[in-house]
Amino acid sequence: MEERLQKYLANCGICSRRKAEELIASGKVSVNGKIVTELGTKINPKVDKVIYNGKEVKEESNHVYILLNKPIGYVTTAKDQFGRDSVMDLVKVKERVVPVGRLDMYTSGALILTNDGDFVYQVTHPKHEIEKTYTVTIKGIVKDEEVERLRKGVKIDDYITKEAKVKILKIDEEKNQSRLEITIHEGKNRQVRKMCEAVGHKVLALHRSKIAGIGVKDLPLGKWRYLSKEEVKKMLFSGTGSKNSN
Repeated sequence: MEERLQKYLANCGICSRRKAEELIASGKVSVNGKIVTELGTKINPKVDKVIYNGKEVKEESNHVYILLNKPIGYVTTAKDQFGRDSVMDLVKVKERVVPVGRLDMYTSGALILTNDGDFVYQVTHPKHEIEKTYTVTIKGIVKDEEVERLRKGVKIDDYITKEAKVKILKIDEEKNQSRLEITIHEGKNRQVRKMCEAVGHKVLALHRSKIAGIGVKDLPLGKWRYLSKEEVKKMLFSGTGSKNSN
């Protein structure tokens, strides 16, 4: 049975489907000895030989799903051009896993890694709207009207954020700091930081505590565990645009 080359690369755990499209377009993938650049290219995994980075690409028969409590100071890329510490240094498994989405270097917390390309697509595609919950410490005393603005949506870059759940966790007048819990279902670059800056507050610390309600409270920083089958299903079917909400 034929399938699109980018989907096959993703299913093999090479990268996300979007990243696979970039690899193909830039001529980094060959099929049966010939470099292909057309995104519409289809292959038969049982017959065709796909090569990327000098190695044959084969689909993993065993899918794994990992929850990592990422520490600050690690990048969420398989390889970093600047030689910085990567989350891949923390997760040692025989399978070739990739991060599902990203957390910036200075954000800690929940990060999923897997070798299931379809899972990556389902969880990261904007239409599936998976909830992500953050604990954020900001400079200054947050006002009720600022919280309301965050809830309704603020302008970041050229984009108005969608409605968010925002709760004040702590006000520390002595330190001139506030701590909030913010839940969003979008994945814009540095979104929570930019949202807080849009209402006049610099982020001092940012931690993603939950993805689709699955948290890292009992998982020490830098440690990981496998997701259960029930948790994987919960992630796939938790979004407002997920498979069961057509």
